[in-house]
Order: sequence, then C-alpha cells, then structure tokens
Amino acid sequence: MSTRGTVTINGQLYDAVTGLPVTAEAAAAALPTRTAPTQSTHLHAHTQRSTTLSRKFTQKPTPARTTITTHHTKAASAAAVHHAARPAAHPQVRRFAPHPVDAVKSMDIAPVAHPHVTKAHAASAAKAATPVKKQIAVSHVPAAEVKRSAIETAVAHAEHTPAKTHKTPFWQQKQRVTGIVAATFAIVLLGGYFTYLNMPSLSVRVAAAQAGINASYPDYRPDGYALNGPVTYSDGRVSMNFKANSNEANFTVSQSKSSWNSDAVLDNYVQPRAGQDYLPYTERGLTIYTYNNNAAWVNGGILYTIEGDAPLSSEQIRRIATSLL
Repeated sequence: MSTRGTVTINGQLYDAVTGLPVTAEAAAAALPTRTAPTQSTHLHAHTQRSTTLSRKFTQKPTPARTTITTHHTKAASAAAVHHAARPAAHPQVRRFAPHPVDAVKSMDIAPVAHPHVTKAHAASAAKAATPVKKQIAVSHVPAAEVKRSAIETAVAHAEHTPAKTHKTPFWQQKQRVTGIVAATFAIVLLGGYFTYLNMPSLSVRVAAAQAGINASYPDYRPDGYALNGPVTYSDGRVSMNFKANSNEANFTVSQSKSSWNSDAVLDNYVQPRAGQDYLPYTERGLTIYTYNNNAAWVNGGILYTIEGDAPLSSEQIRRIATSLL
C-alpha cells in the first residue's frame, strides 16, 4: 500500500523523494484533511437581494495583520524539523534521491549585438558628433566692388611679399655670357656685311655732301661690273668708275650741276663729240642721247654722263639712267 509521496516496503513507509523512513503519524499529517461543510454553505445556497450599505452606522474596515513568511524561513524550518525527525536508514535502501535544492543558480548570457547593428550605431554617433556647418549668408555685392577689392588685396599682398632672389648657377651664367658674346659678334658681322653692301651709297652721299649737289648711286649695274676705287668729287661734280671683272673695260658715271635742258645738252655736249651719229631715247620722261657706247641726259638741274670703252647696249644705258632717278 502506498500513499501520496511515500513508498511502503515491508510494512515501513519511506519518502518517495528522499528515500528516508517516514512514521505513520507524519504520513497522516501530510495527507490533506477534509472538513465538514459549514453552515454558511447552506446559508448562501441562494442569491441574496442586494441592499444599500449605510456608511453612517458602519466603521471603517481595518486591514488585518498578516504574517509574511519568506521562502528561506520556511525552507530552513522544514529542513530543521526533517533533520530532527529523520530515523536511521533501512539496510536494504541503497539509493537515495538527491536533497532538494532551494534554488537553481543560472547565469544569464549577455546579449551580443550584431556587427552590422554596431557599425550602424557607430556611424550614427559619428554623424551626430560632427558639427554642422553653418550656412553663410551670401550678400549681393556689385561686380565692380568685388573687382576693386580683389585688386586691393593683390596689391597689398605684392607689397608685403618679399621678392625672392634666385642665385643663378655658374654654368648658366657662363652660358648666358657666351650667348651674349655670340649674338654681339653676329650683329657686328651682319652690320659689317650690310655696311659693305651699302658702302658705295654711303660714299656717294658723303661725296655729294662735299660737292654740294644731290648725287645718287645707280641701283642697276650691268653684270660683271663693279665699283672701282673710291668715289671722286669736286666742286659741283661727283664721279664713279665701274670696271669689268674679266677685262680692262670700264665706264664712268658723272653727275654735275647744270642749267641746260635736253636741247642744250644736244647742242652743247652731244653734237660736238658725236656729230650727227647719236640716237635719242625717251624713258620715263627723260630724253637720253646715246653715241659710241656713251650717253648724256639732264634731270632736275643735274647733267648725267656715261663715258668709257665698255661695250654697253642701249638697254643697259637706259636702265642705268632710270635707276639714278
């Protein structure tokens, strides 16, 4: 026979949980007792009509004092009673149930945040910590005022900024000096060359200034002929001698003051030397008389003559005459 929470072995009651022997009095005390129904059950078998409670004649209810017994106090008392009433263990009981534990200690595992959530929270915190730049109000300034302010700022900066001195290396200085010397030498050579080319014109201008007439150097010279010797001059007369490069043929171009016209030149200069053996040519308003490879004409109060033994053609003589204009 077994009751709730006990086991009967050979007529002896044992606790089913602890395996300790239990007396009959303790087992009877552990069983729930049934009490007879009180009279109140019969009194409240039917519903009672509700009535209004008159607070005038009733007293204010007072809370009943309750004794609070903690779980640890109950557990300590039960353990003391059980230890005092525990009999000796039966020799046939070899296994015993573990003593009940008042409370099971459990350690909670702290929640771990997901890496993405941690990263998102860190980004939000950094964004919140970053100061927000205040929007600068832009004022509408005229373009002329902005330009004037920029110029003043640049001038002030230029005045306060010291000029940087760059030290030129020696090889660069030497190269610069060499370049300057070479350029100067080239200029001198070019000047000498142009002076050589223009030397006859310069000589004629100097001679004309000394002679007191407006003489000029011919721009056209027959091929194979060049100026021979210096330009000669006298009072009112300038002469230039041209000589052939391959032989001794030469001709002289003379310019002298004269008050003659073309008819006077023919009567007083050409006919006494050539008689009737002459040919007149009209070129650019000039009347040119040619005779025996020689020629004579007048222009602007100056008598021009070509004389010599050079075999000049009429075309060459006309080109020399027109180049002296």
